[in-house]
Amino acid sequence: MNPKLIIDATDFAAALLFILGLKRMSSPLTARSGIVVAGWGVLVATLASFLEAFGVTADAQPHLGTNLALGVIALVVGVGWAWWSGKRVPMTAMPQMVALYNGMGGGAAACIAAVELSSPLPSPGSKLAIALVGALIGAASLSGSLTAWAKLDGRINRAFHAKGQQYANGIVLAATIFVGIDIISGGAPTPALTAAFFIGALAYGVLMTLPIGGADMPVVVSLYNAFTGIAVGIEGYVLQKPVLVIAGVVVGAAGTLLTLVMARAMNRSVSNVIFSRFGAASSGPGREIAGAMKPAEASDAAVSMRYAGKVIIIPGYGLAVAQAQYKLYEFVKLLQAAGVEVKFAVHPVAGRMPGHMDVLLAEAGVPYDMMHELDEINEEFSTADVALVIGANDVVNPAARTDKTSPIYGMPILNADHAHQVYVIKRGQGKGYSGVENELFFADNCAMVYGDAQAVLVKFIAALKELGAAA
Repeated sequence: MNPKLIIDATDFAAALLFILGLKRMSSPLTARSGIVVAGWGVLVATLASFLEAFGVTADAQPHLGTNLALGVIALVVGVGWAWWSGKRVPMTAMPQMVALYNGMGGGAAACIAAVELSSPLPSPGSKLAIALVGALIGAASLSGSLTAWAKLDGRINRAFHAKGQQYANGIVLAATIFVGIDIISGGAPTPALTAAFFIGALAYGVLMTLPIGGADMPVVVSLYNAFTGIAVGIEGYVLQKPVLVIAGVVVGAAGTLLTLVMARAMNRSVSNVIFSRFGAASSGPGREIAGAMKPAEASDAAVSMRYAGKVIIIPGYGLAVAQAQYKLYEFVKLLQAAGVEVKFAVHPVAGRMPGHMDVLLAEAGVPYDMMHELDEINEEFSTADVALVIGANDVVNPAARTDKTSPIYGMPILNADHAHQVYVIKRGQGKGYSGVENELFFADNCAMVYGDAQAVLVKFIAALKELGAAA
């Protein structure tokens, strides 16, 4: 059989597996199998690369030893690190892990362009230009994703703002593009120009991400996912590898759509997320809030929910931090056994990455048909006896609907305040990621159950079991 035909058939199979896997990831019911299918696609694509390294195609023969050694080293390091980190990473650190993997993909695309630039026989000008575009996007995605990881991991604890910052970022980007044009027009790139180009691209990724606040990190993570896909697709064209083009385009398109959905969930444009501080367009810090937060005992809240007809639970990052999803579902099953209707309301930007809360609840075994998105459940809060908010803040703040001076005004929220009674599990009286005081916490129908989410839920469970034993 024609060796080239073997490679093409393997690439085609890998591309089909990527597309099928991503399609299945679009639904929580099939997401796990989608990851497995896409993983097989990666394995097939890797096999195709090794077939080339082993010299199945004639042009790979002169580089057999070098390609094979580099491939084996990359495979061992990559699989080893992924296996080790995947086993150890807690759910609370999953956003950091996603950011790192995004960055690695962008960095790989940039490395492909670096090889093209260092080649003794450089590509034609048009192909080199395309490679440089992919390098710019990939390198910026690498450094930007690493910066996002540092923010999510608490290694960078604040956003950095300075007067004229966006102009400075624009100058760095323009200078990098100018160096790229000089490389294209100069024929054989010099090491100095190549280094300057990549330094500029990496610097721009850092500078673009540093000013962005923590509340915008879900959008930023999905944006860099789109960047990585686009960069991989571009470099796949440079290498004439259809499997990379298809995988990159599919991931880039999915990441772009997800970014737009996340931004819409915050009632903001993507450009506003990237180029403005959270709430920069608002006219003030928000109105003064009258009243005080009212504490409640965990046992009283649990008994109230036990005798409710309908309870809607709103999970937030505090649930993930406490690793309390298992105790939460144990509590929910006790409520259901008592005849209480229970639903979960999941806001698109709850947590630190897209789908964070869905994955967290699914990990504990919560059925997917109990999880409802904002649009489909918001009208049901007015018929709920109790809304239970666990570690969420900005996504339930009524100021987003009513206070035009609030930084989060216009952001779609879950209507928890429309429930007859609201209980909020919170470790303290701090504000959310946006730094805005939550009006819900001061409402007449809201009570605060202070404490770590897992500890509070243990008390909830004990109260229901004691109530059942007494009956």
